[in-house]
Amino acid sequence: MGDSPIDFNIPKYNKEVILSLKYFIVENVRTARRFMKRIDKSVDIDSITFFVLDKRTKASILPSFLKPANDGHSIGVLSEAGCPGVADPGADIVKLAHKRNMRVIPLIGPSSILLSVMASGLNGQNFAFNGYLPVKSGETTRAIKELEQRSIQLHQTQVFIETPFRNTKILNDIMSACKPSTQLCIACDITLNSEYIVTKTIEQWGGKIPDINKRPAIFLIQG
Repeated sequence: MGDSPIDFNIPKYNKEVILSLKYFIVENVRTARRFMKRIDKSVDIDSITFFVLDKRTKASILPSFLKPANDGHSIGVLSEAGCPGVADPGADIVKLAHKRNMRVIPLIGPSSILLSVMASGLNGQNFAFNGYLPVKSGETTRAIKELEQRSIQLHQTQVFIETPFRNTKILNDIMSACKPSTQLCIACDITLNSEYIVTKTIEQWGGKIPDINKRPAIFLIQG
């Protein structure tokens, strides 16, 4: 969501739900507190309890995060970026909630995956989200070629993401690994004023990649 106006991305009903909660499971407390203040500057942050769930959180402590629910309180799950549970550690706590027969309610919000597919012009009837590709150069290129081949065989759009500071590298890998006719959509800063979404064939890109270094982006290819 970045610094775009809160009303562009969060429906009024969501804000009402968020402000009614006193317990949140989050990836980062600092950014979660900042998000709450953007929802309502008058919110009493000190009255809210935050549980940290990130890639380093041990599974053994997850049950303690759900204790407020056992006591009759609703708990919110906030993602650092994107949607909770989608390419996000929040899926682990949601899975545990289902095992405990707790009601799970998703709230409407922006998803870079769906928004990029919508704006790409690529196949939205059949697409796959692949998360992050392998980091090592040789493995990255191999993975891209495999996704391209899968796209051709299944007529399926392949969607993946990368850590923002590696955007330039993965774009160069895509340009060198894919066939000239393969379509590539680069979707960057979705929902921000600096939003950039462009689809061209590899040949049309001509090796000239946009400067999206350190900007949140998502990539789509279709052979």
